[in-house]
Formats: sequence, C-alpha cells, structure tokens
Amino acid sequence: MLSLACLGLAIALGLALPVWAFSVVVRDASLADRIWPLMIAAPALAYAGAHARVLDARSVWMLGLLLVWACRLALHIGRRNWGHGEDRRYQAMRARNEPHFGLKSLYLVFGLQAVLAWIVGWPLLAAFAHPSPLSWLDVLALLLAGGGVVFEAVADAQLARFLRNARREDAVMDRGLWAWSRHPNYFGEACVWWGLGLAALSAGGWAVVWCLASALLMTVLLLKVSGVALLEHDIAERRPAYRSYAARTSAFIPWPPRRGARP
Repeated sequence: MLSLACLGLAIALGLALPVWAFSVVVRDASLADRIWPLMIAAPALAYAGAHARVLDARSVWMLGLLLVWACRLALHIGRRNWGHGEDRRYQAMRARNEPHFGLKSLYLVFGLQAVLAWIVGWPLLAAFAHPSPLSWLDVLALLLAGGGVVFEAVADAQLARFLRNARREDAVMDRGLWAWSRHPNYFGEACVWWGLGLAALSAGGWAVVWCLASALLMTVLLLKVSGVALLEHDIAERRPAYRSYAARTSAFIPWPPRRGARP
C-alpha cells in the first residue's frame, strides 16, 4: 500500500506543477482551486486501476460518487471564476508574500494543496486495499456522502442564481438552504468526506486511521482555514446586512433560522 500511496502523491504533485507554472505566467494563483478536485480524483483512479481485479461493490460506489463530486465541483469552480482574475483571497496572500510570490506559490499554494488533496483521498486507498462484504455502515455512508454531493450542488446553484440576479452589490443570500446555514455548500462538502470515511471504516483493516485523518482534515480546512473563517473575515465590512444575517443563521450545520429571520 505504501508504494501505491506514494504514486498517488506523485500524481497529485504532477498535476499541480504545470498549473503552477501557468499561474506564474498569468498571475493567478487561484487556479489551484480549479484543479483541487482533480488532485483528489486522479490518485483515486490510480488506486482503482491497481486493484481493478479485486474491486468490490463498496469500491465501485465510492469511486463513482467521488468522480461525480470531482467533475461537478471542478466545472462549477471553473465556470464561477472564469474571466474574474485572481480570487481576492489569493490577492491578499500575494500581497503578504511579495516579493517573488510566483515562486513561493509553488509550495505555499500548489504543493501544499497537492499534499492535502492526497491525504483527503486516503479513504479510497484504504477501502480499495481491503475488499469486504457490504454492511449497514455502508448504507449510512452512501446516504451521507451522496446526500452531501446533492446538498453542496443545490447550495452552489442557489448562490450562483442569486449572484446573477442580485440588484445590489452588498446584497446577502438568505434564501433556500442559505436561510438555514451561512455555508451550506461547505456543510455538504464535509458530509461527502465523512461519508467516504465511514465507508473506509466499514472496509476494516487500517481504515479507521485513514477515515479519521481525511474527514477531520477536510472539516478543519472548511471551518478554520480556507472556508468559513477566511470567507467571513471581512464580509461584514463589505456587506453590512451580513451582520443581521449571521445573527439569525447557523454558521455551518443547517438549523432553522432564529426568530425574526426572513422567510
């Protein structure tokens, strides 16, 4: 398994390197976001290929769901960012790390994301290496991961429609799933990885280690690093109405709005 894991890391880094080189030319380090899902999916395909003769039903549904997640998210991010230049978060990172941010982004952005993507994909490596009969835990895992993919896709679609139709720049999205959570897309993303982690746990072996490392890492990233915390850092200053929205709406886990919320 170690040699296959190393191959997965090499694939993730191999995807990151040419995109990093192109990002230096166009001065857009946020290109890393567009290949993030691919840096998880490509190693998983390699793991599946190495175990093609012994793939069980669990491995098949895990791989299929992962590919659906990766393709949808990559297309969504690519379409959302097309023509908008470097994302504001990466512009701030660039300002903090000048001079020579282009070179530094090789390890600060692309190399780091490749390693994180490799770790996040560990549940598939573990499950593929330990084929075993399906159990009740697989049913729960499939419902959680599949529901997460749908939840995230619906949240992204609702936000995209709102941004297209918003009449004011400081308008706040507080409809649909966004009335129940300030970050329903990130909640759906977390569900995907906890679901895949549970499936790896059901496979047995050393899966519990892979499961916890991947799901916990993704949750920390979503809550404390590149997700909720980073997005909410200055949003209240840019959108004053966000303060009242935050006061009545759960930050992450969907929950009915507090009294006084708009329908």
